[in-house]
Amino acid sequence: MKVLVSVLVLLFLILQFNLWVGEGSFSQLRDLDAQVQGQEVENLSLVERNQELEGEVVDLKEGQDAIEERARSEFGMVKEGETLYIIVDE
Repeated sequence: MKVLVSVLVLLFLILQFNLWVGEGSFSQLRDLDAQVQGQEVENLSLVERNQELEGEVVDLKEGQDAIEERARSEFGMVKEGETLYIIVDE
């Protein structure tokens, strides 16, 4: 009987060790939860960025205003009859 109890106690201790320290332990689970939360935050920011880019693509495909704005800001283009003034800060 003592041998059976000793084996059961030893088995119980081994299982407890794995639960608290070993593979699949509570600390490992907590670390994985933190990684998942970090990834969810990153995914949310990427979804917002994708929505902004999608809106810009739709504007570029459908509207002339977005194309004109981009041409003015990125390429310095002006309409016929307009004068471009560049102010240099020193």
